[in-house]
Amino acid sequence: MPRRLFRKYLPSPERLTRFSALGRRSGLLADPNLWHLNRRSLSGAAFVGIFCAFLPIPMQMVLAALLALRFKCNLPLSMVLVWISNPVTYVPVFYFSYRVGAWLLDMPRHMPEQVTVAWFVEQLLPLWLGSLLCGLAFGLAGFISIRLLWRLAIVRSWQARRRRRARDG
Repeated sequence: MPRRLFRKYLPSPERLTRFSALGRRSGLLADPNLWHLNRRSLSGAAFVGIFCAFLPIPMQMVLAALLALRFKCNLPLSMVLVWISNPVTYVPVFYFSYRVGAWLLDMPRHMPEQVTVAWFVEQLLPLWLGSLLCGLAFGLAGFISIRLLWRLAIVRSWQARRRRRARDG
């Protein structure tokens, strides 16, 4: 069941290798591990995608693709999950990350009377710290959730098979 759900929405490797923009790099996409729909591949992709979604950088999808290539996890899912942070959710996601970082660094919560470039640069440290920690925490939560849901689906299929065998035989 989990495979059918993911296979329904994820593009096939053949479809992606047809893009001329990839050029000679399309051979990297030929690795079957990047397209496998198994517990390890999907849970790793969940971690990579969610982690990259929390990073306050441009082109998060590129980083997610590179990490998926490096760790051989499902490439399409890791790139899709980056869109957790999108133009609609940037402000709440990064504000939450900033608040986590500011809380950990015990920084004041009020705005200064005059906002300067120096003040803005100071705010990058709590933003990055919070983003890294939130990315790790939520990425790990996604990793564990996929593993648990996959295991639950397998156990349910075993139970259904056991009931069918008991009923038929």
